[in-house]
Amino acid sequence: MSNLLRATAFVFVVFLSIIVVLPFAYADWPMFRYDPSHSGAVGNLTYAPTQTWKYTTEGSVLSSPAVIDGVVYVGSLDDNIYALNAANGHKIWNYTTGGHVSSSPAVVDGVVYVGSSGVYALNASTGTKIWHYNTAITSSSPAVVAGVLYIGTSDSNVYALNATNGQKIWKYNTEKEHSIVYSSPAVANGMVYFGSRDGDIYALNASNGQKIWSYTTGDYPRLDRHVDSSPAVVDGVLYIGAFDSNVYALNASNGQRIWKYTTGDYVDDTSPTVVNGVVYIGSNDRNVYALNATNGIKIWNYTINGSAVYSSPAVVDGVVYIGSGDYNVYALNATNGVKLWNYTTGSVVDSSPAVVDGVVYVGSSDHTVYAFIADEFLPSHNTNASPTVPEFSSVMALALLIGAACTILFTIRRKHPAYS
Repeated sequence: MSNLLRATAFVFVVFLSIIVVLPFAYADWPMFRYDPSHSGAVGNLTYAPTQTWKYTTEGSVLSSPAVIDGVVYVGSLDDNIYALNAANGHKIWNYTTGGHVSSSPAVVDGVVYVGSSGVYALNASTGTKIWHYNTAITSSSPAVVAGVLYIGTSDSNVYALNATNGQKIWKYNTEKEHSIVYSSPAVANGMVYFGSRDGDIYALNASNGQKIWSYTTGDYPRLDRHVDSSPAVVDGVLYIGAFDSNVYALNASNGQRIWKYTTGDYVDDTSPTVVNGVVYIGSNDRNVYALNATNGIKIWNYTINGSAVYSSPAVVDGVVYIGSGDYNVYALNATNGVKLWNYTTGSVVDSSPAVVDGVVYVGSSDHTVYAFIADEFLPSHNTNASPTVPEFSSVMALALLIGAACTILFTIRRKHPAYS
């Protein structure tokens, strides 16, 4: 056999070994991040995601970030709204309002809308004020639909403002005692939905502010009736939490109750996220819940051994991201509630995460805005998963080509010994 033929045969054996061994080498890869669906878990192992940057303000960050075109917009209790570079956290601009900014900004058509001492509209590129509408203090977060901004305030009102110039279109007053509106309005099907500290859930005509219906929740044993949770409206159903410890599903057209699920304590600022027929929400009983959206039956709950959950969940690619009073941000398997990882900040995390292009952006009461990679260490299969055979790669293709060449050479050698 010639040296060329021997070398070719050796390479063929090596590549044949790669083809045989590679699928089994990849069988354990799902314990980390092989499967892009991120659909499973590996026992009780915990992974810490990689922090890409953090930006420190002068106050607690309760506001939830908005991320648009590579910029993170977020408020702080230091009376500022910030625009940060999403890639490195460098400050692009900040605008000082007349009060705390716990409201979460909405960014629409190059304008940042946010509540504080009134409602502000800022140029998203420069932070320059476009207009300011003077209201009572608002922690509610604005919803902007078809050129109209909807927001609640601490003087019992919900406003509809012209998003271009800030002029009032209408306002609705609940006309009840202790009816501060911390809840952030949801707008769907020509109606505005929100909760109030008078214990009621309201539906208004989005065009003129006239009340269509209201639903009264129950009393909490130790506190006034509050509905600070913000509604989610999906497929004609309104989902919302309340201080009476319940999560409600109401007919969005007429306010009739479809079901309620009772948690172990009040459901405060945390607001539901509804994805693929499942309602995800936190509770003061230190749990995160997944409920069947049709009937309210519990699918799973994850218990946090620390404190209440005021943060609202973000659900992306089969993973639930949520903050907690125990200083952590959690990533949970959306199907079964198994913890994938937790990330520890310096204080309570009431801010709700935003997840964009695999990066989690979230604020903390330690005065910091964090950005960290969401999926770098996410397990992608459960422990009972079958070994995953990798996709047909260029390495395999090259190995097969070499193998074919070797076969041809060996055939030539047998028929023509002179080539040996």
